[in-house]
Amino acid sequence: MWDYVKLVVLGVIAVCAAIAANYARDLAYMVNAIEVMLAAGIVFLYTLRTMGEAKPVDQGEYFDSVVRAGAIATAFWGVVGFLVGVVIAFQLAFPSLNFEWLQPFGNFGRLRPLHTSAVIFAFGGNALIMSSFYVVQRTSAARLFGGSLGWFVFWGYQLVIVLAATGYVLGATQAQEYAEPVWYVDIWLTIVWVAYLVAFAGTLMKRKEPHIYVANWFYLSMILTVAMLHLGNNLAIPVSIFGSAEITVFSGVQSAMVQWWYGHNAVGFFLTAGFLGMMYYFVPKQAEKPVFSYKLSIIHFWALIFLYIWAGPHHLHYTALPDWASTLGMVFSVMLWMPSWGGMINGLMTLSGAWDKLRTDPIIRMMVVSVGFYGMSTFEGPMMSIKAVNSLSHYTDWTIGHVHSGALGWNGMITFGVLYFLVPRLWNREGLYSLKLVSWHFWLATIGIVLYASSMWVTGIMEGLMWREVDANGFLVNAFADTVAAKFPMYVVRGLGGVMFLTGALIMCYNLWMTVRAQPAKAGVAGVVPAE
Repeated sequence: MWDYVKLVVLGVIAVCAAIAANYARDLAYMVNAIEVMLAAGIVFLYTLRTMGEAKPVDQGEYFDSVVRAGAIATAFWGVVGFLVGVVIAFQLAFPSLNFEWLQPFGNFGRLRPLHTSAVIFAFGGNALIMSSFYVVQRTSAARLFGGSLGWFVFWGYQLVIVLAATGYVLGATQAQEYAEPVWYVDIWLTIVWVAYLVAFAGTLMKRKEPHIYVANWFYLSMILTVAMLHLGNNLAIPVSIFGSAEITVFSGVQSAMVQWWYGHNAVGFFLTAGFLGMMYYFVPKQAEKPVFSYKLSIIHFWALIFLYIWAGPHHLHYTALPDWASTLGMVFSVMLWMPSWGGMINGLMTLSGAWDKLRTDPIIRMMVVSVGFYGMSTFEGPMMSIKAVNSLSHYTDWTIGHVHSGALGWNGMITFGVLYFLVPRLWNREGLYSLKLVSWHFWLATIGIVLYASSMWVTGIMEGLMWREVDANGFLVNAFADTVAAKFPMYVVRGLGGVMFLTGALIMCYNLWMTVRAQPAKAGVAGVVPAE
């Protein structure tokens, strides 16, 4: 019976792919249409097969095989995203690197969204999914809900990443910041995200612990709010079922308002709330100390949730957006400083009585630095939302420095720390292959971020000052090309900082690989399946 099902499904996939190829008028649409059919079929068949197995896929107390796959995907997509970031950084410094033979697929305009999506959604998204599956099982004392549903979430999400990435390179995009994937990718992501919610919430519902630990509050708020943001910002009508073109239901300033309601809250809930869930579980575990203040974590959670959703309009200062709306965004952004620092203080103070670990444990050092970068970037963001400051920083590289101090310093470093924590446990190893390599990674990444962010702060402020400089007659002193030429040294420093950060990530991958390959197994640990 199973063979007949496979035959019928594969036949339908082949026919649909052929129809799509015949009717598609553009290479990007054709390739993506074929990918959708083939990859969706593979995910469907794999899930159907594993759901029909007599025994669970993972024989341990917890369903950790999907967490192991997520750890591998996180490290892989991180290196891909960082590598593309280094390439486009040097393309900006040296425009000749936009090689003619790579056009149009390898130019900055197509690689830039590939970089942002790879780092945020591929690297960050896999980190959130795999860590949330790990945390919710441990804090609920229950196996992941849904059996093979976890595998559907994992493979379905990898399909979203591949479809989006190939679409960007081939020119299929809806041209919205952090929401570039076209309509059929959006629909597939919605299906996968609902499955993610079912798996996570289902585990909480069948928990054996009466209390829901605060890390799960942050994860669940991320899942629910990102779903709302995704649906709201991607309301569109496809032009054709055989193409990626679509007509958004919003236009003009309304489209901009909805876009930055989505864009800033993607940062607020995907890159902040979700990663705070990681902080609240893994920092206490690595420090071997309880959370400093559970009461503060609850206050911090509700304040962050209620305030963040209103902050998006600060991206639209000095635009066609009504002044009252951008002022509202500014006010809520400034108020966000307090709950954001509440989380930072709680994370740092968890090390009370254990600060000596910073000398001996490079993993906790990495986590603490990440919390420090979180505090710094959540101070800088509200400050830049103030209109007087924004009049200087708007459209300059200062914004780029701010984004990367948060994304690389906060999200990147906490994820590295989590991977170092998880891999020996997921593969049942005695410990990491080399703590010395972790220290090398820490210093390369930290110095790389400092070079990147500081060079962008310098060039951004310089840029803003040059743009507003006028002579005695009120005419602008500098042409736009003058600012581009003046930024060259800082762009080179930015690229070198990116190289250092990428090198640290490659060292991490080697260290984790050798941990699995060379470290002795740790026998007799309940709930952990040794690597095959």
